[in-house]
Amino acid sequence: MTKLSTHEVIFYPDQRSVRVPTGTSLLKAAARAGIALKSNCGGNGTCGKCAVKVKQGEANIESFGNLPARLKKEGYVLACQTYVQGNLEVEIPPEAQLRDHQVLVDYKQAVLTERRQRGPEGFPLCYQVQLELSSPTLTENSSDLTRLEAAVYQKTGKRDWDISLAVLRELPEILRTGQWKVQVTLVEVPGRREIVKVVPTGKAVTPYGLAVDIGTTTVVVHLVNLETGQIVDRNGTYNRQAQFGDDVISRIIYASEEKEGLEELRESVVQTINELTEDLLKRNGVPREDVHLAVCAGNTTMTHLFMGILPKYIRLEPYIPAFSRIPPVKVSQVGLKINPEGWVLNFPAVASYVGGDIVAGVLVSGIADSEEIALFVDIGTNGEMVLGNKDWLVSCACSAGPAFEGGGITWGMRAMPGAIERLEIEPETFEVKVITVGDGKPVGICGSGLIDTLAKLRRYGIIDRSGNFERDLSTPRLREKDGEWEFVLVWSRESGNGEDIVITQSDIKNILRAKAAVFAGIRSLLKAVQLEMDQVQKVIIAGGFGNYLNIADAVEIGLLPDLPEERYEFIGNSAVKGAYLSLISQEAWQEAHELAKKMTYLELSVGTDFMEEFVSASFLPHTDLSLFPSLVHAVSGKEGNTHWTAAGN
Repeated sequence: MTKLSTHEVIFYPDQRSVRVPTGTSLLKAAARAGIALKSNCGGNGTCGKCAVKVKQGEANIESFGNLPARLKKEGYVLACQTYVQGNLEVEIPPEAQLRDHQVLVDYKQAVLTERRQRGPEGFPLCYQVQLELSSPTLTENSSDLTRLEAAVYQKTGKRDWDISLAVLRELPEILRTGQWKVQVTLVEVPGRREIVKVVPTGKAVTPYGLAVDIGTTTVVVHLVNLETGQIVDRNGTYNRQAQFGDDVISRIIYASEEKEGLEELRESVVQTINELTEDLLKRNGVPREDVHLAVCAGNTTMTHLFMGILPKYIRLEPYIPAFSRIPPVKVSQVGLKINPEGWVLNFPAVASYVGGDIVAGVLVSGIADSEEIALFVDIGTNGEMVLGNKDWLVSCACSAGPAFEGGGITWGMRAMPGAIERLEIEPETFEVKVITVGDGKPVGICGSGLIDTLAKLRRYGIIDRSGNFERDLSTPRLREKDGEWEFVLVWSRESGNGEDIVITQSDIKNILRAKAAVFAGIRSLLKAVQLEMDQVQKVIIAGGFGNYLNIADAVEIGLLPDLPEERYEFIGNSAVKGAYLSLISQEAWQEAHELAKKMTYLELSVGTDFMEEFVSASFLPHTDLSLFPSLVHAVSGKEGNTHWTAAGN
């Protein structure tokens, strides 16, 4: 067999080098060097985000894909379409690299139900007991393990405890060193009980666990003291899988079609969790051996990828996952850097596109405990929602696409420093004032900023109800460039990257499609159970994007129902909160599994209801204005258009 030659690739400005075989894409080479490049499309060349410049060396440029013309003129290439042929030096501009961004690790203002405020019930999934064993004699000669099992039964009233080989190997010396007085750490989940640690009583240690939200965009980890139930510390960052695509579909394709794709995706998310965990343990002085349990909440695809199970058939009709519930898995099988004899638990899913993160959210929201009808909505790359109360729950998912995360938008970006998150437009002059994440100079626009922009463009007559620009406005901010109309939000002299930051006609259409998908999903759920919008007594908004959402703007563009604002409730990162609640309460973990079984899943691709609702919702705010009664002020506009503004404006 011919051995492939390898070449050194050096990436600047980080000055990281890596050796890769001939024919490796620069996107993969960067990943192997520990550099995550933006690749919304998963390496297909269609998003144009992974622009880099080859400074020196030999490379094969297969395609320029959708690389912006201005970057092509400046000598940039797409990393996903450029392949190593010899030693290379490559420059990566800041805008092409995934860096830390605003991650919702907690939301202290979140209002939880009264039941959840009272705290969890019962024992945590991992707990300790203090034992005093009888010492053996010539006549009382039971084995060490038999004595330990008997003592655990006497303390807990429960039998059939497993013990790992590693713990068993140390047991004889520990029992005698402790003079038969020991502290035993137990993990107890439905269908499984295990003794995970035994130490002499005088060397007592505190058990810890991890609550993990494995999101498509971000990963959040909470370090929890299982003795007190307190969250010790929190950490979060972007999911390293983002370099293989912004959404679950692109990652499923990558995992299914690339030779090592599944393993690359698995390693990426494990690496993300491990980096967050190592930082938490280091800054809190907690040994990894004292962390015995990780409870993880992710959507169905993320859980498949985390477990290294091919999610290929999730995207193929009839959309069947490999599993909806997966038994506890040993830490050593997953690769997390905590006690290798510990356990990893994943929340159960409902269906291919309603996963464990939604089950965790419903658990912590308490909607299944109340008689009032509530709507739970988690808006991200997918729009997942659950409608119901204590008697019934119906769920669905719609593909919102990456627009709310900045994907598919000319100057779109995640909520990183410099991202526009709010703006104001002067109605007479159309001058724009922006507010950015971190108050720095603007370099792009994030999801909440896109919602605000669309609302303001419509409010002041810059676009019509179809999202088209009113082309005869007297302002230099509205212009035609390269055959497409655009509106300048920030002039180059005021931006942080020396470029005009604009929103184009195509960008607006992408946002319209995303918001239409979410609202159509909500309407489809209501129609399925024959309810009207005003019968929804509470709307619970979850997730990082939802936390920064302005309700008035979201209603104004037709993303969310036109209901009194007091009916809306933010609960922040409900996935990690549900994981935390289950970590410290066996009853909550059991309830999560019951909730997953209770939820009815509505497949939106069946029938025509969703598509009809989607088309109707593809206007601002909607074709049926009676659904938005608070948008009461109608002003006759040019060419017969009607400009609707929110009440009170």
